[in-house]
Amino acid sequence: MTEVNIPLDPALPGEPAKSLDESLRRMIVGQDQAIDQIVSAYQMHLSGLTSPGRPVGNFLFLGPTGSGKTRIVEVTAEALLKTPSALVKIDCAEFQHSHEIAKLIGSPPGYLGHRETHPILSQEALNQHHTDETKLSFVLFDEIEKASDALWNLFLGILDKATLTLGDNRKVDFSRAMIFMTSNLGAAEMSDIMAPRLGFSAAEWQRAKFDIKEESMVGKIHRSGVEAARKRFTPEFMNRLDEIITFRPLGPEQLRKILDIELDFVQQRIFSSGSDRAFVFTLSDQAKSFVLEEGTDMRYGARHLKRTIGRLLVRPISNLVSSGQVHAGDWILVDYDENTHRLRFTKRAEGLSAQDMDAPVDAVTVISSAAEIRKKRKAAS
Repeated sequence: MTEVNIPLDPALPGEPAKSLDESLRRMIVGQDQAIDQIVSAYQMHLSGLTSPGRPVGNFLFLGPTGSGKTRIVEVTAEALLKTPSALVKIDCAEFQHSHEIAKLIGSPPGYLGHRETHPILSQEALNQHHTDETKLSFVLFDEIEKASDALWNLFLGILDKATLTLGDNRKVDFSRAMIFMTSNLGAAEMSDIMAPRLGFSAAEWQRAKFDIKEESMVGKIHRSGVEAARKRFTPEFMNRLDEIITFRPLGPEQLRKILDIELDFVQQRIFSSGSDRAFVFTLSDQAKSFVLEEGTDMRYGARHLKRTIGRLLVRPISNLVSSGQVHAGDWILVDYDENTHRLRFTKRAEGLSAQDMDAPVDAVTVISSAAEIRKKRKAAS
């Protein structure tokens, strides 16, 4: 034995966990606590230190609509399993009556439709997206407060023993699964806490001093959410949860980052439509501020912003493409017109190569590329 005295850093994550953390922080804004807990559970799974006979993690996400509860689960599944369809998502609003549980576990033998009812939560459904590198399943029960008591009774066995018995007595193993449950419980109380800010118009609210990291407000929001959950669910259910995480309302700074992420998604959709239709667009700072102001609503969070992007940007761009005003290789500048108080669309360059469009787009690079194209065409003629 060699005696050593080497200081250790227990906060240092492994490379896979670090990669997941970076992926989540690129896509999820303003919810650091949820990211930390998911990455921590994944790190424990990789090290083999998760509790035996239990799921990798049991999480209850509380918070107002549009704060990213469902989105963070989708991003986690996609980051680790490389496909957005790797998530087993159960909409609990479809299971408000006890007899509807048969859709999840299948009908018992002897019941009408036994052979025709294929359970949603089968072992095959859990394992179908496993890869050689990652053998994890991700199960999301969305808006669990809408489910019947029969579904909650199923939760008890899954959360505690990582086991579910199907209608035909087959066992489903959840020991390699992360279980996520989302709920809007407490959202009304959270809105009351935020009431002074809800009185602002969108423009006034953006100009107001809004510190989402204010500990007193965050603490009140968390306590109101947990208290609402304790009133709705049984102690047996609450005791089987590893973490209860309250998602923070999104402030202007967070929504601005989400705006940039959503604009990148729109650009990716344009590129994926085919090389014969690919073009690039950019928004000026004034245009971004206008979209952000129109898309800011504390009650609906990021969902309202996404709808606003669709209305103010995606629909007009689709019209420009359909009417033949925009072609492959074009660069479209979107600006804000102070006279009409609307977005203005202008073609600033055309004939861009695929390499030019793959590069980060701004006015300097695009105009330089367009000038180089014109120079080459003039020399060739």
